Amino acid sequence: MRILSIQSHVAFGHVGNASAVFPMQRLGVEVWPIHTVQFSNHTGYGAWRGRVFDGPMIEDLVLGIAERGVLGQCDGVLSGYMGSADIGTAIVRAVAAVRSANPKALYCCDPVMGDTDRGIYVRPGIPEFLRDQALPAADIVTPNQFELNFLSGLPTGTLGEAKAALAAIQALGPRVVLVTSLVTEDTPSHSIDLMAGEGGLFWRLRTPRLNLDVNGAGDAIAALFLVHYARTGSAALALGMAGASVYGLLRRTAEAGSREILTVDAQDEFVAPSETFPVEPV
Repeated sequence: MRILSIQSHVAFGHVGNASAVFPMQRLGVEVWPIHTVQFSNHTGYGAWRGRVFDGPMIEDLVLGIAERGVLGQCDGVLSGYMGSADIGTAIVRAVAAVRSANPKALYCCDPVMGDTDRGIYVRPGIPEFLRDQALPAADIVTPNQFELNFLSGLPTGTLGEAKAALAAIQALGPRVVLVTSLVTEDTPSHSIDLMAGEGGLFWRLRTPRLNLDVNGAGDAIAALFLVHYARTGSAALALGMAGASVYGLLRRTAEAGSREILTVDAQDEFVAPSETFPVEPV
């Protein structure tokens, strides 16, 4: 399997491609990473160095790959943090180029734009671009709950509301939606839910809530879900495998008291999760 991964990158720590590429490689996937930004560290530290790239550079890199005659071998495109709306345009064009060479290729869009604690933290225009242009092009979309609310325009305080919000996003184009963190009135205080929807069916995976605040887990689970879905063709199976792996990664990170997720130290969790959880139809 070969995946073109277009998202941010940091030299120190694990977010964006620095969180997504290695787990896919650990699963035996050949990854072609293109970075939308190159920062010293993630912005959660409050200070960082580096720069945001632009759409023409992304398009130039994709063209260079195309000139090697290998786009037809690409099984999927994964996108995450974009940095600017013109980078989003370049990503959508890259998806079109890959699909022209391989119509079976999947596009998984991780619509990175914000979270409940920080609100929207990307540049103006990116949330609207994700909703209006990226989502209609995607096969799979992996929002957190904040992003689910924005993209659907609906509340998600109950299980029924969350299912309606997933269905609303599917109506925009994606056939599969994975909500990477979900808390409804049905979620116990000591737990966190993940939910996937496909073909009018919905599944939930519930894990214990961990006491930690780290960045990059969403990037990792989007990558893992894409790989498992591409291999199994099942949103339910992909939810179970990706959810277990990321829970194991986060549990080991919490136990170590690390501010950065232990992508390398906990790498066995990607191939053989130490704990699994039931995937329940809801």
